[in-house]
Amino acid sequence: MHKMTFKTPLAIAIATASFGLGSTANANTTLEERFAELEARIAAAEQRAVAAERRADLAEQGHVTTSSAPASSAPSEVVSNAEIEERLARVERQSSGEEGFSFNVYARSGLLLGENRKSIDGGPYITPAGPLGGAVGRLGNEPDTYSEAVLNYRMQFDNGAKARYTTMLAAGTTSSNDWVGDDTNLNVRQVYAEFSDLPSFTGAFENASIWAGKRFDRDNFDIHWLDSDVVFLAGTGGGIYDMQLADNWRSNLSIYGRSFSDYPIINRENPGLDGESDTDNLILTSNNYFGNWQVMVNAMSAADNDERDIGVGQTAADSGWHTMVAYHGDSFFGMGEGNFKAALLHGQGLGAEVKGLGSNGDLTDDAAATRLAVYGTTYVAPQWRVAPSLLAEVSDDRFADGDRYKWATLNLRVANEITQNFEMQYEGSYQYMDLDPNGFSGREAVSGNFGKLTIAPTFKPDVGGFWKRPEIRLFASYTDWDAELNSYTTEDSFGNDGFTGGQWSFGVQSEVWF
Repeated sequence: MHKMTFKTPLAIAIATASFGLGSTANANTTLEERFAELEARIAAAEQRAVAAERRADLAEQGHVTTSSAPASSAPSEVVSNAEIEERLARVERQSSGEEGFSFNVYARSGLLLGENRKSIDGGPYITPAGPLGGAVGRLGNEPDTYSEAVLNYRMQFDNGAKARYTTMLAAGTTSSNDWVGDDTNLNVRQVYAEFSDLPSFTGAFENASIWAGKRFDRDNFDIHWLDSDVVFLAGTGGGIYDMQLADNWRSNLSIYGRSFSDYPIINRENPGLDGESDTDNLILTSNNYFGNWQVMVNAMSAADNDERDIGVGQTAADSGWHTMVAYHGDSFFGMGEGNFKAALLHGQGLGAEVKGLGSNGDLTDDAAATRLAVYGTTYVAPQWRVAPSLLAEVSDDRFADGDRYKWATLNLRVANEITQNFEMQYEGSYQYMDLDPNGFSGREAVSGNFGKLTIAPTFKPDVGGFWKRPEIRLFASYTDWDAELNSYTTEDSFGNDGFTGGQWSFGVQSEVWF
């Protein structure tokens, strides 16, 4: 039997599609429809040609391995029809994305300049309320280069089980240089394995998946325009997703560990024996879904964290709890097409860091925080879309007895789609702050307002919706705030030379995700 000869798959595809098209075209078919049909036929024919060529190669391998081989040749493995079919099935799974390598990205990079043509500070957490989670609008307010690269490898087994291995690399810098040296920070933020469709899982676990490693929780969600997660659960541990506990009750269960940095121990009985220690905060999470409703409950424990001296005569908490009730709406607050999400969060002790769960080891035993997060998106006209959002929090006894922090952010992102590749984006952001640290870390009590207005001409390969990327935007922003906020602390940008409010900034930025 001689080796079969094939033309390239593309040549076969084009030939097949070209001859096949004539049988279906008619006088009522437009040229655009015929081109669309041709493209579809080319794609389908090319897939058939690749599969046929692969089948022929495997079939020939089977023929060669069963025939007589030269005496000097090593024995060849027999390729059975079943093995050929299994290999072909794997090729098909890889082409469909069910198996094989995939690559995902989030990245932003831009230049933020002040009126003096010099780089200036910025970012959604630029205000005095920023370290407390008080984000403001990000459009025209980001000076950094930040990128995430997610590498996935998916496997599917003969018994139907699936596995996925994920690694995520992330890096960020505020330098404008091509080689940033010590200013950069490269992190491996995720490394984990996840198994699903396990045939031995039955009953409530039939559709469940299990995982272990270092990861972001699958069900985190955010307010993109503020660059703020509503809730962010991450660390190293393990868990199980999608247990079906009842017809309308789906549940996740996990345990995460987060390492707190080294901290000084003040030995009050023997001052000469002061030292350093560290600890891990363990977070046990139950995340439950009832239709559109989500109920999340977290318990936290950090052994010996109460030995941490956080100043002003306070010691840190070694336990805490946190809960969130959220609604994921499939309309714009019931008033039209779009979507919205709303969440109410509360935490005590270590749980008073209500967004980055378990990430703050400086909270007191009596710390308490309550946060409200709401956003939605909709079209108000065929080429006009809007996305309002609200983020607000009040906390007490956070780092010192008697401290009290209140802040609220209102943000509105608006876009006008002018052509297929160009739109105008606008953003208005307002934040109110009433911050009383009660002497913590030398900070002063302040109260005031912050405001930002941005206009951003934006280019995209294809406009339509707030979630389409990539895009390249130019921007101009005007930012102002009450002078009292400049005295909150010397550790932030406010009040520094040339950064006292009432200023313009300009720049250009790209943002990509896929």
